[in-house]
Amino acid sequence: MDSKIARDVYFLKCYAGVLTIVCGVLLLTGFRSNHRKVFAEIDVERINVVEPDGKVDLVITNASRFPPPILNGRTMKRSGESGHGVPGLVFYNREGNEQGGLVWSGRSRDGKYTAGAMLAFDQFNHDQTVAISYDDDNGLRSAGMKVWDHPDDSLADLYDRSEEVQKMEPGPKRDAAAKKLSEDWGAQRVFLGKQSDRSAVLLLADAKGRARIKMTVDAAGNPKVELLDENGKTTYSLPPPDPDGRSRAGSE
Repeated sequence: MDSKIARDVYFLKCYAGVLTIVCGVLLLTGFRSNHRKVFAEIDVERINVVEPDGKVDLVITNASRFPPPILNGRTMKRSGESGHGVPGLVFYNREGNEQGGLVWSGRSRDGKYTAGAMLAFDQFNHDQTVAISYDDDNGLRSAGMKVWDHPDDSLADLYDRSEEVQKMEPGPKRDAAAKKLSEDWGAQRVFLGKQSDRSAVLLLADAKGRARIKMTVDAAGNPKVELLDENGKTTYSLPPPDPDGRSRAGSE
């Protein structure tokens, strides 16, 4: 009898040992499996697309989980609606810094609505350098492509200066610092699209963001080309204005 019990105990130990090894192998191979998973439909609040080393390439997110911007390993505050209340996609470079994204919004309230969307690509270690955008304020719509020109300075340094300006007391000194910061930040050089007055516009600006060439076709179909000086005054117009100062194309 003792011999039979001993054999049964030995058999159970061997069975438990083999079962443990098999389960361990199945678990390890399951976690390491590279097989593609197929889902008919999933609900998810955020997806992080990462490289094998863990670096994030892309974030797809709802509004509540939209990530803050990261530059030079620093987490910063996001300005605008994309920081609070819109879903989107965020692109990252191999340094782990944000390098553009896609956001969209649209809501109605008290019988009025606002909507918008933007696909933007950032300069390396800086702000957006090219974007396609749409803005709609209850029917006042603009849409087009924008191009910015930024210096080589890191946006993180400019961000620090921005924080310092915000802490300054209101007055001429703060205004001067804010103006200098805006100039150093960069400027929008190109706009090509439709403005809220339903005019089609090509706008070319200098390095300080001052419009210098403006080509327009207004809502009535009247074309116009203007050359502007640094103060925004028209130095040349085609078609030329009438003696009374109005454009012959009727666009003014």
